[in-house]
Amino acid sequence: MELVIPITEKKNLEAQLLHAQKMEAIGELAGGIAHDFNNALTLIKACSQLTLFDLKEGDPLREKIEMILDATNRSAELAHRLLAFSRRQVMEMRVLDLNNLLKDLNKMLRRVIGEDIELVNVLAEDLGRVKADPGQIEQVVLNLALNAKDAMPGGGKLTIETANVQLDETYSRTHTDVIPGSYVMLAVMDTGVGMTPEVKNRIFEPFFTTKEKGKGTGLGLAMVYGIVKQGGGNIWVYSEPGMGTTFKVYLPRVDEPLEKEKRKPMERELPRGGETVLVVEDDKDVRRLAAQVLKRQGYRVLEAANGGEALIICEKVKEEIHLLVTDVVMPGMSGRELAQRLLLMHPEGLDPFIRQPTPGFEQVPCSHSEIFGNKQPDANHGS
Repeated sequence: MELVIPITEKKNLEAQLLHAQKMEAIGELAGGIAHDFNNALTLIKACSQLTLFDLKEGDPLREKIEMILDATNRSAELAHRLLAFSRRQVMEMRVLDLNNLLKDLNKMLRRVIGEDIELVNVLAEDLGRVKADPGQIEQVVLNLALNAKDAMPGGGKLTIETANVQLDETYSRTHTDVIPGSYVMLAVMDTGVGMTPEVKNRIFEPFFTTKEKGKGTGLGLAMVYGIVKQGGGNIWVYSEPGMGTTFKVYLPRVDEPLEKEKRKPMERELPRGGETVLVVEDDKDVRRLAAQVLKRQGYRVLEAANGGEALIICEKVKEEIHLLVTDVVMPGMSGRELAQRLLLMHPEGLDPFIRQPTPGFEQVPCSHSEIFGNKQPDANHGS
């Protein structure tokens, strides 16, 4: 049996494939830049925090250090968006109902878009469930709403719609990366100025913007694209000049019960102790900083640049090592592999804390309080 594909359909598929490959390449580049940028931000933020601890109230240097911290946090948001586009974020996935999420967002959306834009919700009553990070999906909706607002400077209508859809083989043949199956669709439609084909083809590229210089980073829709793709979904845009724009997000439908949101633990003061901590990090500056912070809190610190050095240290030292703080991605041996091997050597006395929770994914940026907030050696039990 021979499959015959019309010439127009073939050309459309080739264009989609080339676009997908371009976005993948840009994502790899953006992710690499964000990784190096993230390490630099970690050092700047943590060193600034340590300096603030040493300064007394009223010290004239405090204001300057606080300005550095503010700038670091703004830069961290830029890195966060780049990581979102490159699909390297840590996502807290849970089963949720998009309708409930949109209802909770309704008041905020009305404040964001302004009084001159009418907001209409068309929500399916029997909407299926999806597995996604609720915070990230909220970011998707807010960014799409902001994009719609910018497209309607004189006011207009913003419609948000949800529906259950079945994407079949025919649809998947004309849309690359789409796997046939059951999906939940989230559509965001505006009555704005619309887009030319040239703009539409570049709309998800990072740093691409049609706004005036200084009025946009060009990362909002790139972030939307990365979040949807990392969550296993797809996003398509339909637009013509003067005819408005429609973004359609398709997320895989799941047949699982809804999950309640987990409450985050309350912040507490940084713990102190006298236990032994092994820090393994291939970046020398980040390793030195982590060691400095731990020593400041009273811990005894052993340092290693890679997994091999860490194993040698564990064989040589006589005292018990209570906590392992390790990066994930390192030359030769990953942090997870190292943790598994050390747990075999010290099954009762070692507690592993991995700085990057998921291989290849990052949080922005890591401050010294994150380490203490996640793991604290128990002085009574040594783990």
